[in-house]
Amino acid sequence: MSDGKPAGAEKKIVAGILGILLGGLGIDKFYLGYTKEGIIQLILGIFCIGGIIGLIEGIIYLTKSDEEFVATYVTGRKGWF
Repeated sequence: MSDGKPAGAEKKIVAGILGILLGGLGIDKFYLGYTKEGIIQLILGIFCIGGIIGLIEGIIYLTKSDEEFVATYVTGRKGWF
């Protein structure tokens, strides 16, 4: 990218906000391409656990540097926390 950010870093802010606001529906997981994890989180959302997971993950996404985010969630494909 021309601004020095690694490819995939543009997803960090959107994924973080989706995790915080719509984490119970697993929308952040679907946005990052984690279909299986998104379905699991959607099911957990029925029991209010998915929302807590989404909130925590949204905060984690936003507090990581762009490089850490890309290495962990885009390149490394880490599905949970």
